[in-house]
Amino acid sequence: MDLVVGIPRSGLLAANLLCLNLDVPMTDVEGLCEGRILQTGHRYDGEASFDDVERVLVVDDSVDSGRQMRETKAQLAKENLDFDIEYAAVYVSSKGHQFVDYWVDVVDKPRVFEWNVMHHPMLQFSCVDIDGILCRDPTREENDDGPRYREFLQTVEPRVVPTETIGWLVTCRLEKYREETEAWLNEHGVEYENLVMMDHPSKEARQRAGNHAEYKANVYQNTNTKLFIESSPRQAEVICERSKQPVLCYESNELMKPGCVDRIHNKSTDYVTQFSEDPVAFSLKASKYVLSESYYRMSRTIQTHFGK
Repeated sequence: MDLVVGIPRSGLLAANLLCLNLDVPMTDVEGLCEGRILQTGHRYDGEASFDDVERVLVVDDSVDSGRQMRETKAQLAKENLDFDIEYAAVYVSSKGHQFVDYWVDVVDKPRVFEWNVMHHPMLQFSCVDIDGILCRDPTREENDDGPRYREFLQTVEPRVVPTETIGWLVTCRLEKYREETEAWLNEHGVEYENLVMMDHPSKEARQRAGNHAEYKANVYQNTNTKLFIESSPRQAEVICERSKQPVLCYESNELMKPGCVDRIHNKSTDYVTQFSEDPVAFSLKASKYVLSESYYRMSRTIQTHFGK
């Protein structure tokens, strides 16, 4: 492969990683049509030009209905380019494979990717935490259940503003702060259908109850939603365990599925035992495994499908 072409926008991410692994130049679809290649860094010692380009790989992150890929093929066909052009995607649906020459994995709907989870229509069928996702968590000083906390609720800057409507916002904020919370969501253009807040008279009462994750799991179970997006890894585990439904931990970027929490716990216990018995040997073994396994998987996938 002599040149990797990314289909904007998400396809550029896949194309960038692929061209680095194959050590070939990269451009986007318009660049291919205009004879323009993106500038390369000093690590690439080849010629960043079309002079020696014969094989071109056009890449997108995913293909479902094939609409975008068909449009791209039609656009390039009009250009009568003098290249051997092939098409690829990282993920395809069971129908999407017919539109590409290569793919890495088949993932059918419902599906959502980590890079578009907060801008995906699936948010309408999801429960989403507020603090730690839509905005940062309050500091210890701000979290005084008084004037400083109200100021935080009114002035904190958003981390992300979803472009799709959220079905259920589920927060451990207290019901008495609903007015400030709703005003902040409206000010920053966060669209949602339901806002569920904890009904305790004070922060102290909420802490005494100590049921943050259980409360969220109960809401999750009683709504017709498919995913809970939670900021806290510890709470995400409990929500998943209690609800028996998948939970995406936004902080660790980990999708937890029913049953996997117990497996993770058992494996972690085994690793702790091994480490306590021989820390040096375990650390060396673990490091060697991670490096070799990561390299093997990446090389096998890329070279099998996109090798020169």
